[in-house]
Amino acid sequence: MKIWIATGGTGGHVFPALSVASELVARGHHVVISRDGRVRKMVADGAPRGVRIISVWASGVGAKSRMHQLFALSKIAISAMWLTLRFVFSRPDCVVAFGGYASVAPVFAAHIWHIPTYLHEQNAAIGRANRFTMRWVKTLMTSFPNVDGIPKNSAARVVYTGLPVRHEFLSAAGAPLPNAGRVLITGGSLGAQILDDVVPAAVLQMKNKKIFITHQTRPENVARLQKFYADNKIRANVLSFIHDMADTIVNSDLVIGRSGASTVIELETIGRPAILVPLNINPDQAANAASFARLGGGFAVPQEKFTPRWLAATLSELFDNPLRLEKMAKKSLVPNNAVQIICDEITK
Repeated sequence: MKIWIATGGTGGHVFPALSVASELVARGHHVVISRDGRVRKMVADGAPRGVRIISVWASGVGAKSRMHQLFALSKIAISAMWLTLRFVFSRPDCVVAFGGYASVAPVFAAHIWHIPTYLHEQNAAIGRANRFTMRWVKTLMTSFPNVDGIPKNSAARVVYTGLPVRHEFLSAAGAPLPNAGRVLITGGSLGAQILDDVVPAAVLQMKNKKIFITHQTRPENVARLQKFYADNKIRANVLSFIHDMADTIVNSDLVIGRSGASTVIELETIGRPAILVPLNINPDQAANAASFARLGGGFAVPQEKFTPRWLAATLSELFDNPLRLEKMAKKSLVPNNAVQIICDEITK
């Protein structure tokens, strides 16, 4: 089969697409990947050998000025017209989109030529671009069992596939807790200021400080947090970037962080309890955290309720009762066969 994979403009869209592309190539299919300029290097570095990479003109519409929004929409429209013409001469057997505004044009062009279309939604609440694209989609594949915001008038078939993750997370699936009192704090690539403010203050309030903190933060906050932990005799490793996130999660008894789709699915793949603090302007993260909490694997805490007092009490209760952490870890574990399920779905 000739399969066109459309990615969005962030790593969260690209990495699952590359995982699926690698499996499809291994199965003997011909794959083309389209992407916009924001992830040019990411796709070029990660694409399997033999895959053709196509550039499309697109950018996020987002909450920008009206002029920026109109310009972004015009880029998507031009790309849609260009791909519609391109598919006259080089038509794929199906188009698989992994979300984001860069996926809109390939899905539209496929719809015009009645090419089967598949769309993957990362989050537990459907995003703006995917909600718009749904009108042209044959099958919606989801990372979570339940997804909010799917248009009621959509004719698309919904299939729960899970979210592809990197191999190192799959290899660590079901790893036992280290039971070493280790807590990982991660706010994503840019850190999260509320975690930097609340976590140190909470640990300071704990009567029993026999825990070890791995705290990922913004580069400008590293020295301040290192000094705070050292001055208060709290064992900690503060760093601005974690090179091997899978190994770091495996060696943690509890994770405190944001709730982007990749973070939540990685926790579920390995099986780790967590305290998730969704970005308060992002309904997708709130839905992801709520889905995780329903498993019994941890807590979904709104920012306004994530206080030093609450966190100190919660950490003390958890580490005074290690069996509870063990139970949470088992409940959080969700088998991840997303790559195989997605590839089977689009090639059957």
